[in-house]
Amino acid sequence: MPTQTVSARSHRDPAQSIHWFPDSPLSMKIETRLGNIETRYGRFVGGPADQVEVIEIDTGKVRAMILPTRGMSIWRLNAGDVAFGWNSPVAGPVHPDQVPIFDPSGIGWLEGFDELVVRCGLESNGAPQHDAQGTLVYPLHGRIANLPATSLSIEFDEASGRIEVIGEMLESRLFIKRLRLRSRIRFHAGSADIELLDDVTNDLSTPTKMQLLYHINVGSPVLGDGATLEAPIETLAPKDSLSASEMDQWNQFGPPQQGYSERVYFAKLRSNESRMTSAMLRAADGESGLGVTFNTKGLSRFILWKNTAAQSDGYVTGMEPATNFPNTREFEESHGRVVEIAGGETESFRVTLHPLVDAESVREMSAKIDTLRGHDPPEINDMPKPGWSPGA
Repeated sequence: MPTQTVSARSHRDPAQSIHWFPDSPLSMKIETRLGNIETRYGRFVGGPADQVEVIEIDTGKVRAMILPTRGMSIWRLNAGDVAFGWNSPVAGPVHPDQVPIFDPSGIGWLEGFDELVVRCGLESNGAPQHDAQGTLVYPLHGRIANLPATSLSIEFDEASGRIEVIGEMLESRLFIKRLRLRSRIRFHAGSADIELLDDVTNDLSTPTKMQLLYHINVGSPVLGDGATLEAPIETLAPKDSLSASEMDQWNQFGPPQQGYSERVYFAKLRSNESRMTSAMLRAADGESGLGVTFNTKGLSRFILWKNTAAQSDGYVTGMEPATNFPNTREFEESHGRVVEIAGGETESFRVTLHPLVDAESVREMSAKIDTLRGHDPPEINDMPKPGWSPGA
């Protein structure tokens, strides 16, 4: 199959490249009544990214790069003149073969973490858990982000201008589990919004339990000194005492700061009659932002991760819709924050990204969030909340 090579410059490795396959059935130009859509299929070449598959979708309003090899993560996207993503110290994307998920420390997952959107789960999605003998039981953030798609396709409808990139991942172990995640990442011609429509099926005959978290990570230029998170808070609490020390500015962001240690805030958000809610990271000048809309029926918790460290250390914040808080699986299960799926049954999860690239769209999202807040005051906990944080 003929190939062509273009530079895919990153902040760490300017020589990194992608081989694009213009003759692939996944590379196409689609004409719709709402505008044209272009898709490209390729593979990274060289270094830790070698053989990572990538699908690029360009709707005319947004250009996104999807990584089927890394659990259908969204690596980067651009809308207007704004780049959405972050500069991780990890020179990604990293092939799952290079990520030591089951490193005894439990935090090997961090060696592959640099996407804009990465899923955490499915058996567990939070902190690593070890047994009484010190053996790792559940690694940090689970396995799904480092499982390649076993099937991959693109479906489109010319009349509506809709296109979907569809991939399936299997998280399985003989006698133990077989969880199948079918991910549809939906775009529309002429629109910057990106919908993640995920269905998790228990392929075994016996019931099982699962967790899922969407780690949505944003750095500069949207994140910067004076940026703000807007969300319709129902209940909010810091994860730990360090996070509690900044409760007066929990949703405010400063400039990059050398030696900054992460702060984490746990929340339940208010939603409308359809169980939909939204949050937004708004840039300091109000001219750009990233909105996130999700259904609280499946994703009943929300986490804010603040990591405003030096740029070279990973200046980033994470907006994280989830089924639970990212504590150990044991702690979350003891408080009923796992999803039970009967044999052969499916649970659905829905998240939409709204790349906002002008003041008007930012104001519209802000007004939407303000409506969701309602008139009742939120419950704000100044210290970690019992039942939400271990030891509280």
